[in-house]
Amino acid sequence: MAAFLDLHHVMSLATAGPSGPHAATLFYARDGSAGGGLGLVWVSEEGTRHSRELAASPAVAATVAADTADFAAVRGVQMHGRAVRVDDPDEAARLRGLLAARYPFLQRLEALPDRLREAVARVAVYRLDPDEAVLIDNARGFGHKETLVLRRSD
Repeated sequence: MAAFLDLHHVMSLATAGPSGPHAATLFYARDGSAGGGLGLVWVSEEGTRHSRELAASPAVAATVAADTADFAAVRGVQMHGRAVRVDDPDEAARLRGLLAARYPFLQRLEALPDRLREAVARVAVYRLDPDEAVLIDNARGFGHKETLVLRRSD
């Protein structure tokens, strides 16, 4: 699962709030020190719908999948757990470092347009610690799943 997550770059994060369920597409990095080595981190503005919903309830689901039109090539990771804003400055800096190592444009902020630089400066860092992760791999048989329970859900 870790290798699959490291190979891909975009996750769909599902939250729920007063307006119902919501999904957001986000760049992520894997934090090997959290969530059984499958923790996912990202940055987002605190005013976005998914960030507001996380502040109210940390329960989330996420998927990372390869794009394909061939059912036998369907592969992906599905997970659910808890996601929170990382408020500790040292931990947030460490996680920003993971993101910068994965996305080189974050290492060259001075070269970005002012608007994008300002947006990056005001985002918060978030981390999802999965309770359960499922690897889907149709190459091993239609609907093949391997489940890893990391923490019992409350």
